[in-house]
Amino acid sequence: VEFLYCDLASMKSIRQFVQRFRAKNCPLHVLVNNAGVMLVPERKTEDGFEEHFGLNYLGHFLLTNLLLDTLKQSGTHSHNARIITVSSATHYVGKLHLNDLQSRCSYSPHGAYAQSKLALVLFTYRLQHLLTANGSHVTANVVDPGVVNTELYKHVFWVIKVAKWMTAWLFFKTPEEGALTSIYAAVSPEMEGAGGCYLYNEERTKSADIAYDEELQRRLWTESCKMVGISDESRRVP
Repeated sequence: VEFLYCDLASMKSIRQFVQRFRAKNCPLHVLVNNAGVMLVPERKTEDGFEEHFGLNYLGHFLLTNLLLDTLKQSGTHSHNARIITVSSATHYVGKLHLNDLQSRCSYSPHGAYAQSKLALVLFTYRLQHLLTANGSHVTANVVDPGVVNTELYKHVFWVIKVAKWMTAWLFFKTPEEGALTSIYAAVSPEMEGAGGCYLYNEERTKSADIAYDEELQRRLWTESCKMVGISDESRRVP
């Protein structure tokens, strides 16, 4: 195991990480996009993005795109490289505000978090469409880990914290249990060659209806490219 530092809330840090990784000339067979914050008070990343959208979504969007060439080079016909992105059941109630992705007009921690998780599902489906169109040996899937007992809940109200402390043993998954679906997506032979799936409890299931809106997927992708400063190669693909 080797550790390389990367701050998903910093576009500069992400680019530096990718440079350091590429310098090692290593293949990349599995990328798991798992970082996140939840229900944080209104604040911005160093790049000026609303923190939920900037860290949970844009950070992973940029990281994945910068590593895409390496992933494509690493995948083969019999062993695809795999991209796994961790979303949440919260995406089912999320709304994507393309005209206000930074939640400047009306900030709600719950709304901003749900939007970032919906964006990750839309991103995954569009990414898989582009990978398939290019004939790449890379698959992209999105997972819902379930309700997991981690520090992700440190910004919830104290009443909820107390309730969580009292009931976590009964209703919450352990971090090890929460990781199972991501591990399944990363290494299971059953997922070889399968992309564009939403997985929960190691099974394929249906995501929110809005996530399948291809026009919304395209518009979010184009806007995301502008926000992180990369070229939109997807314009060549219908």
